[in-house]
Amino acid sequence: MEATVAERGQITLPKAVRDALGLTKGTKLKIELEGGRIVMRKDVNDALSRLRGRFKLDGFANTDEAMRAIRGHAPGDPYLPPEDDKA
Repeated sequence: MEATVAERGQITLPKAVRDALGLTKGTKLKIELEGGRIVMRKDVNDALSRLRGRFKLDGFANTDEAMRAIRGHAPGDPYLPPEDDKA
């Protein structure tokens, strides 16, 4: 696949690339140089920010309560070592 740099420095990514990565209008990309290569990555933070607030906590008052139910602790909780059942 090829892309041509336009007069103002813009390129159009081939449709196959956009479709494969789910790139749509407004998707943010991180651009890095690695040696003589240009590397573009989808900005994960952008994708996460668009999802934020779209899911219900079904029965939980807040995310900390949900985390405690799933993981046994939430961020910021004091560390409690696991109890041994060897009694």
